[in-house]
Amino acid sequence: MKRICKTDSQFLTKIPVRKSDVNWYKNKDSTVTIEMINSGVFNIFFQKFLKKPKISYIHLDEIGSFLWILMDGNRDIYSLGMALEDTFGENVSPLYERLITYLNTLKSCRFIDIK
Repeated sequence: MKRICKTDSQFLTKIPVRKSDVNWYKNKDSTVTIEMINSGVFNIFFQKFLKKPKISYIHLDEIGSFLWILMDGNRDIYSLGMALEDTFGENVSPLYERLITYLNTLKSCRFIDIK
């Protein structure tokens, strides 16, 4: 899985896309919850013997939820960053370092693809 990093000269033009098979919903407070299905041999074992859930719920904070909703497959990383900065100002500094880290986390969890 290729990660986006600061050394990638084209990283601002890449487009994060939510995967269509990821279930999510917007809560009353405008935050987003992502449903993560716990599958695989180890998860089945833990579900059966340790009563672990089949689905985990990932609750995004205000900034993460704002970004998740904007990732519609049309906006590139640069425009997402500008929207974050316009809305949250200094609360998202250092902007692109944090944004890239967050996008890489979502990608490693298989919630998004980056085109």
